Amino acid sequence: MRRYMDAYLEHLVEAVHFEFYENVCDFAERTIAPRLVSWEREHRLVDDTALAAMAELGLFGLTVEERFGGAGGKQLDLVLMGLALGYYSQSVAITPGAASSLGIKPLQLAGNEAQKQAHLHDLAQGKRMFAFGLTEPGRGSDAANPQVTATKVKGGGWRIRGEKCWTTNARWASHVVVHALTDPGGAPGHRSTCFIVPKDLPNVAYHEMAGKQVWKLSSTGSIAFDDVVVGEDAILGELNEGFKVMVGTLNGGRLFVAGLALASLAFALDKARTYTQERIQFDDKPIGRFQRIQDVLIDMDIALEQGLTWLVNVTKQYDAGRMGRESAAKVKVECSRRASELVPLAMEICGGAACIDEFGLIRHHDDLFVTRVGEGSNFALKGLIVRPLIPDIRDLLQ
Repeated sequence: MRRYMDAYLEHLVEAVHFEFYENVCDFAERTIAPRLVSWEREHRLVDDTALAAMAELGLFGLTVEERFGGAGGKQLDLVLMGLALGYYSQSVAITPGAASSLGIKPLQLAGNEAQKQAHLHDLAQGKRMFAFGLTEPGRGSDAANPQVTATKVKGGGWRIRGEKCWTTNARWASHVVVHALTDPGGAPGHRSTCFIVPKDLPNVAYHEMAGKQVWKLSSTGSIAFDDVVVGEDAILGELNEGFKVMVGTLNGGRLFVAGLALASLAFALDKARTYTQERIQFDDKPIGRFQRIQDVLIDMDIALEQGLTWLVNVTKQYDAGRMGRESAAKVKVECSRRASELVPLAMEICGGAACIDEFGLIRHHDDLFVTRVGEGSNFALKGLIVRPLIPDIRDLLQ
């Protein structure tokens, strides 16, 4: 099925990237879309057969170097995958998306050769997943100062205590990259360290979160560490430089989340365009003839084209190693904001049908909330975005 956004993407990316995007679109339409409603009604997560199919397609190893069994692709490929899968379901797309952008990325950024050799092959094949343990019950936006602690053990190693929550892919994770406080008296940005912690170690407890009404098909869990001891070889990157690992990881993740927001907007535009041409009301004519409805469609189209153009450009900067932190924050904030404003208007156009799960819009409406708070809430990210604008008083900003 041809999507309206495909015409924009075809001119924004090279042919090899667009061909990959089309292949994932075909896979999603054939393998994922027909199963979404049954998974949701049965309160199930993405099932193992779908995970295996995504692994076979190579979606877990997109950005992994070829020497480790991956595709050797770029962040752009990951974003295109998110657009293709997210068009039907953000919570399906985030499964391989987070496995790469939050699980594999810190290992690529900061892992030593031994750590990469030990894990990247299986991660690329989807045989295991890493989850990124960042958010805590008492720490959301203030991620730079974790409450989870890691203290030195006499004789060697580290003892980790505390709990991580809202951890994506927690159910399937074989290991958790734990961001923990290691030097409470250190300078800001140099107080924490990342550790690779096997989830099956003694005193590690995982619980799937109950009652979650967004990203329903995605595993989101809490993981508690009750005096969990790991060796020195568990340190990912440098001691007390965990903030650097975290920041580098989240920059790419924000681009992926921006793509999810645009995928939802693209789906809503296609549903509304079709509905307004087929829905007959008032003198037996389609409702698309009304200018107020046309205005919504136009706004959606403009926002989609702008968002895709901006996102692809920033992602290419990321792949070239010249993207600033505020660029990823800005595109994530704006894409999630515009999609969240316009999808409810598309639902109003479609009326009661928009509330039915089979129609698909309500799924995107609910999941868009996560794009506003995930990978850094929009409120918090604006604090990052404003600093270059008024640098003379940046120390006073709150």
